[in-house]
Amino acid sequence: MPLVSVVMPVFNREMFVAEAIDSILAQTFTDFEFIIVDDGSRDCSAAIIREYAKRDDRIRFLAFEQNKGQAAAKNFGIDAAKGLYIAGMDSDDVSLPQRLEKQVNFLRANPHIGAIGTGAPLTNENLKPFVDYRVPENHAHIAYNIMLGRSVVGASLLIHRDLVISVGGYELCRKRGEDIELVSRLICQTRFANLPEWLYLYRKHDVERTHMPTSAQDWADLMRRLLCRLWGEAPQASLDRMARVQLREKLSWSERRLLKRDLERYIESLIDAKWIEDADRPYLTALMNRQLEWTTPRFWQMFCHWRRHHFQSGNGQQAVEYDS
Repeated sequence: MPLVSVVMPVFNREMFVAEAIDSILAQTFTDFEFIIVDDGSRDCSAAIIREYAKRDDRIRFLAFEQNKGQAAAKNFGIDAAKGLYIAGMDSDDVSLPQRLEKQVNFLRANPHIGAIGTGAPLTNENLKPFVDYRVPENHAHIAYNIMLGRSVVGASLLIHRDLVISVGGYELCRKRGEDIELVSRLICQTRFANLPEWLYLYRKHDVERTHMPTSAQDWADLMRRLLCRLWGEAPQASLDRMARVQLREKLSWSERRLLKRDLERYIESLIDAKWIEDADRPYLTALMNRQLEWTTPRFWQMFCHWRRHHFQSGNGQQAVEYDS
């Protein structure tokens, strides 16, 4: 029985699927099965997958006659999986050779962690990086960032299969953002971590950038549901302010005070719900204050920057930076 089941849904990816398959077959960690679910492709994707399956018996090829969506395809693959761990993979991305080895080693060395992701740059269709998609390494930062920024690269995750099954897998009604929605349900069930190094290349296509309104709406719906779980309500004004934090927009002083109240309440609710530990409070408070500084007018930012470095240069202390 394999230790890892790599599950990859495919829909009309004839230009990229071979590269994705090759990247998994080239992993330095070899104790895996590779479950590829063709989601009703109308191009040559299925034929390409069949040829690979003939040559490598680690590949298990499953198929839908009609397109059912990524969430359904992933759930189908997970139901068929035999491994202790489920590894995500998108059919137009690339896993670097040591990805699975380093993730498995991390989970073995840290049994309290149930899911491990990796760093991943956004690349163009030719795999040229154009954004360094930095991800937080520790669980508290990941939990905090679900509402406020980058938390994980969903397709890079390696997760205990039992955890995914316990929450019912991926949400079938969701057309986009199914990975982060799953993470939002798992974050209270287990601890997450990210390996900071680039072990996954996350390809973005020009056509996907035209879908931002739909993607933004899906994100807003997810954030509303998440806040309802924590607060019992989801005030639109609070959601709007948190969305502006993600965009690093400048706020008026009155808006900034309201945002600080929102973020303090958010941190307290994470602790009360036991999604993070009380010991994480100082770390997240420092992160919150850094984010609040981004929202302040430019001249005030310049003053804060000068004051911080002026006094640190006098006492020999070094600034602590928290990326979000």
